[in-house]
Amino acid sequence: MARYTGSVCKLCRREGEELFLKGERCYTPKCAFDKRPYAPGQHGRTSQARQGRTSDYSRQLRAKQKARRTYGVLEKQFRRYFSVAVKKRGLTGLNLLQTLEMRLDNVIYRMGLAENRRQARQMVTHGHFIVNDHKSDIASMLLEPGDVISVRKQSRENGLFKDLADKAEKKNCALWIERDLKTFTGRVLRYPERGEIDGNLDEQLIVEYYSR
Repeated sequence: MARYTGSVCKLCRREGEELFLKGERCYTPKCAFDKRPYAPGQHGRTSQARQGRTSDYSRQLRAKQKARRTYGVLEKQFRRYFSVAVKKRGLTGLNLLQTLEMRLDNVIYRMGLAENRRQARQMVTHGHFIVNDHKSDIASMLLEPGDVISVRKQSRENGLFKDLADKAEKKNCALWIERDLKTFTGRVLRYPERGEIDGNLDEQLIVEYYSR
């Protein structure tokens, strides 16, 4: 399974803003973006200082890269999600974001069971979750309203999950998901509305990028 294995802090620095890819660490003084808020590489500082008016293509590319990196998706898979969004009824941009939100790793993150999407993906690939009574280790699995996610009974004895309920209680659960921390289960109620998805993503620029 192909995935990005480099430093996620470099991704934030490249986009010029915090994408909160490391969860709570991004809110502490240890955040690398706060220490070096410029693009990585030898010419990171100088390239930022020389930036002038950005082209339409540059803005479209950055919007696409930001969304792709936020959800931890590689280019080929992201393009496939866009193709699916185009075929659906409604706004293509919203369809794309909703598709990304319905990934299994993202739903687990939105339930508050993981610090970030990267950790959620690792938890899924290690086989800790059951979807509709079937074990699933595919982080990119797309869920539908009505699907039920739960932590395997064997995994609940794992040290990772012993204090999971207490940690998750402090985190907000997405309004389009219903969770029960006593039984370690959650259910997708509906597709998220645009206001319930990250506001720093510009889906219209992404549509323009792929419509060139």
